[in-house]
Amino acid sequence: MTGSLAKTDYLDALAQFACETRFPDIPAHVVEHCKVILADTFAVIGCGMQQQEMQALAKQHLPKVAPGRASVIGTGKRVNPLDAAMLNAIAGVWLELDEGHFYTNGHPGIHVVPAALAHTQEHGLPGRDLLLATVLGYEVCGRIGGAYKMRVIVQTHGTFGVIGATVAVGRLCGLNASEMRQAINIAASTPLGGNRQTMLDGATVRNYYPGHANFTAQMIVRLVQSGFTGPVDAPSVTYGQILADDFKPERAAVDLGSRWLITENYIKLYPSARYVHCGIDALLDALAKVPGKRLPPDAIERIELYGYRMLVFCGENRPKSMFGTRFSTPFSLATIICHGRSDLDVFGEQAFANPVVLELAARVKMIEDPELNQDFPRKMPARLKIFLKDGTVYEGRCDVPKGEINNPHAPQEIERKFYQLATPIWGEERARNAYRSWMTLETLDNVAAFAGGSDF
Repeated sequence: MTGSLAKTDYLDALAQFACETRFPDIPAHVVEHCKVILADTFAVIGCGMQQQEMQALAKQHLPKVAPGRASVIGTGKRVNPLDAAMLNAIAGVWLELDEGHFYTNGHPGIHVVPAALAHTQEHGLPGRDLLLATVLGYEVCGRIGGAYKMRVIVQTHGTFGVIGATVAVGRLCGLNASEMRQAINIAASTPLGGNRQTMLDGATVRNYYPGHANFTAQMIVRLVQSGFTGPVDAPSVTYGQILADDFKPERAAVDLGSRWLITENYIKLYPSARYVHCGIDALLDALAKVPGKRLPPDAIERIELYGYRMLVFCGENRPKSMFGTRFSTPFSLATIICHGRSDLDVFGEQAFANPVVLELAARVKMIEDPELNQDFPRKMPARLKIFLKDGTVYEGRCDVPKGEINNPHAPQEIERKFYQLATPIWGEERARNAYRSWMTLETLDNVAAFAGGSDF
């Protein structure tokens, strides 16, 4: 495809794919992986909803909104789908545990799942519809996201993801191909342009961005149903001139129906920005060589971590807030060393208040190595050296962090994460019922009957 024809044809191809793909067209392994993403996202949202700020927001917001049948996950309450999806999406990124995808430049799941789930709950649709809508929304926005070069300063939440939620809800509402194309163009005209400095400053407004996307996407479908129109080719402008550069429309519709991006995602086991994870894995590699696999913090003179640009970008030695620790590689390394393990609880408030952790984080030196930038994101390399005061040096490395398609987690690790997050909120029995429901979602005639109809 060339010239203006390429720009129009890719949108037609995406719209037709979103409207014409049927559930039986999706390979079984794609369906199974989608269920894993849905279960993981559900638990992440529930845990995020327990945070102080989310509790306060729910208390402020829920009494003022319209009723409905969509779950505000982690509150036991149901409201209308727009507000439920918005709150769930905000909670879903609070702990930096939501899934993501390097090819797509961000986190499609948290931009698609809340809106799709809320709509299916509100309208009593079957589990197959939720699976289909989630896959289609993920695939379409993922291809848009993978067709440009995101500017480093732009926070990816709330950008291309609004397209995914729009496609998912549009499919559930039965938009035809012409209407779906309009919806994609309107969605590409309404993203936020948040800045990535929010990460370094620990500014929690950044968590609102996917909430905006999930709310706005449902409004976009209503706009299209009411006759509103968008530009002829909004993605080329928004993602080629405003928020990003070098938008290539020919990439946006390639391999539809044969390459399933949703299966190439990553799932996090550490509550930190994905760029940080290769540093953590390099540390764990080094600690595996230590007798007893533990080092006293006061025995360490310094730590040097060599990495690619975005790893070093997350190099704040003195995070300004608890939320800021999610984007601080030095903090993550220090808290793992001090606790001797990498379970989710070691990244919490107590670690941020621990002077030993913070002092060790200050002794981590982040060094960009131009050679380690060359293969990003196919490789996300990190090289780590721990210098002890007695002259001993331990070294570790990571080329691809755990959870990527070329270095996957064991299924048991992902399931363990689900129960680590879900059990403290809902108890063991309800958590197990929820997990079983996600793993058999295609058999549900009505998503409202999820886990016996419990209010989660």
